Amino acid sequence: MTTPSGAALIAVGVALAALLAACGGTPGPTPDPTDREDGPMTAHPKEQLVITGATVLETPGTPVRRDLHVADGVLAAGSPDDEATAVPAEGMYAVPLLVDSAVAQRPASERDTYDLVPGNAATFALVRRPVSESQVRGMLVVDPADLAAAYVSGHAEALDGEPTRPAGADLADAAARETWVGTWEDPSRGLEQHLGADGRYAETRNGRANAYTGRFWVREGRITYLDDSGFWAFGELLDGTLHHAGFVMHRQ
Repeated sequence: MTTPSGAALIAVGVALAALLAACGGTPGPTPDPTDREDGPMTAHPKEQLVITGATVLETPGTPVRRDLHVADGVLAAGSPDDEATAVPAEGMYAVPLLVDSAVAQRPASERDTYDLVPGNAATFALVRRPVSESQVRGMLVVDPADLAAAYVSGHAEALDGEPTRPAGADLADAAARETWVGTWEDPSRGLEQHLGADGRYAETRNGRANAYTGRFWVREGRITYLDDSGFWAFGELLDGTLHHAGFVMHRQ
């Protein structure tokens, strides 16, 4: 085989450089499909949202017609940037996700952390029907058709009545499993709630096994349930106590 001369190699190099220039320069690295901002179905907490036209329950008993501006996972004051995603919510209710028993467990100085006001976490449900103060405080249960969205610190846990990720995905993390998985009990109400590592739950009520079953998702200290019978519900884990729909549970 004849070895190319130095002049020939230089000529080839010049030709290649010209070809690359004609095609727009040197090729970059192959993009990583996971290296991107989350889309609307995962609602990255750094995405700015503006909920427009809703009735906002700033507290469970204080309805106000105004926009909600979400930025970096919290409720923000002032005007949103031009890049903020508008979420039309005319006729809907934006309600805080809380349970009175959890509110009462906090020091008095922290009990306004649930209010839908600037500076607090963007943790709320957007519901396509009126929601009463007693429902917010005691047991917020929402049909999938009525749940436009549920947010925890700016992350969408549900959109249009559907979960935004598979059940059990959150529990791939060992710390999350350690925190949540197990049997939670409220003996005064005859309740045992079994939270599995697969993202499934089953409730035993007054000795009746599998009285309610379904899927659940966790983020920070919040749990979001979708029952197999067709409703969404919500809870909060606070200092080892799980609050949900009037139940006050501790792990066995």
